[in-house]
Amino acid sequence: MIADDHASTRTGIKLALDGHGFAVVGEAGDAPGAVEAALRERPDVCLLDIYMPGGGIAACAAISVELPETKVVMLTVSRNDGDLFEALQAGAAGYLLKGMDPARLPLAIRGVIEGEAALPRTLVARLIEEFRDRGRHGHVGLVRRTDNDLTSREWQVLDLMGEGLKTRQIAERLFISETTVRRHTGSILQKLQVADRTAAIKLVQERSRNLPRD
Repeated sequence: MIADDHASTRTGIKLALDGHGFAVVGEAGDAPGAVEAALRERPDVCLLDIYMPGGGIAACAAISVELPETKVVMLTVSRNDGDLFEALQAGAAGYLLKGMDPARLPLAIRGVIEGEAALPRTLVARLIEEFRDRGRHGHVGLVRRTDNDLTSREWQVLDLMGEGLKTRQIAERLFISETTVRRHTGSILQKLQVADRTAAIKLVQERSRNLPRD
């Protein structure tokens, strides 16, 4: 499944894949359409543009939770470290630059299907450096999982709470209803045995800081 807000880009991707054993089962021009197409077609791989309307990273997170067997690959012009790290945290199995040789795209996707990570060499070096820095400074955020009772979706909701997002904003980011967000919030508070959102975020941060260091 291909999602990009430029039809010419989607056409170029299809041409690059033609004759290499791939079938394009769906297309979309924005994030909501990408999630809808993925849930409908259940593809092996989703190629998502980061900056399409609605946000490719948000679509990646939603697809990764609902379809854990589907591999999500970001195909973007962005060399921004922040975009790379957010995409990987959202569940992306690959991060490819649009300026790459089109002939390499089928090989990269085939590798993702077989369990390999598809990352440009320039960004791999930055990724390694980032994890080294986090290890040196003991950085642990909400994404560090400290309570196995929470589901993946509940962790996503809690992470967004930690960013200061309100119920409506969380619903828009995850492409779910506000009622569903409230249900997840109630479940989070019950499992963590706290009274409100602020207490839940504080508890997880405190547990993260107390984790043993290697």
